This record gives sequence, C-alpha cells and structure tokens, in this order.
Amino acid sequence: MIKLSKSEEQLMEYIWKAEKAFMKDLIEAFPDPKPASTTVATLLKRMTDKGVIGYTQYGNSREYYPLIKKADYFSKHVTSMIKNYFDDSVLQFASFFTKEAKLSREQLEELKKIVDGQIQSLSDQKKKK
Repeated sequence: MIKLSKSEEQLMEYIWKAEKAFMKDLIEAFPDPKPASTTVATLLKRMTDKGVIGYTQYGNSREYYPLIKKADYFSKHVTSMIKNYFDDSVLQFASFFTKEAKLSREQLEELKKIVDGQIQSLSDQKKKK
C-alpha cells in the first residue's frame, strides 16, 4: 500500500482536483505563504517515484497527472485503519464513527438512508439470482 506524507497528500489533492497541472499551477493552488518551487519539485519527484503521479514533458515543463484514483487511495487507507485499529471489524468502526463524529440528527438520518439504500440494493441483487 502506498503511503503519502501529509505534504504529498495535500499536493495530491490539488492534482486530483486539476486532473492535469504544471508545477506553477500547483504552487498557485497552495494558500499563502506559497511553498518554494524546490519544495514542490521535491514532492513531485517523490510522488513520481512512488508511482502515484505521472507527467508529460513539454520542452522544459512537465504536466503532472494522477496515476491513482482518489477513491482507491483513501479506500485502501480506510480498510487498513479498520484492520489495524478496529480488529478488522467494520461494525466496530461504524459504531465508533457514529458516536465520536458527533453527527447531527440530520446527518444520522442521511447515513441511515445510505445504509437502507445499500440493503435494498443487496436485496434486489439477490432477487435477480
């Protein structure tokens, strides 16, 4: 599993959002104070070496793009977190999350709709078999 540092994750967020970006565009995406171009170049090099981004060369410039999907990256990390911190139990994780996240009633109702929708989808799939 690929692990990005916090700085790399922040930069990766900008790359996912832009889909394709030159280094100057990525530096602009950062809030002030902007990081040094050498810092961003170092992060981009490390991320390229890790295989999470690629680039197209245009003369002296490189246009960077993601090689992994955001959902895939975070899905692997959530799965790892559940395995390592919740004894590989999604139910323990869900229980912890719903209690500790201090969700509002509206948020809990929305979460319930999502769960009910998944249950319905599984029932529909079972009926098709």
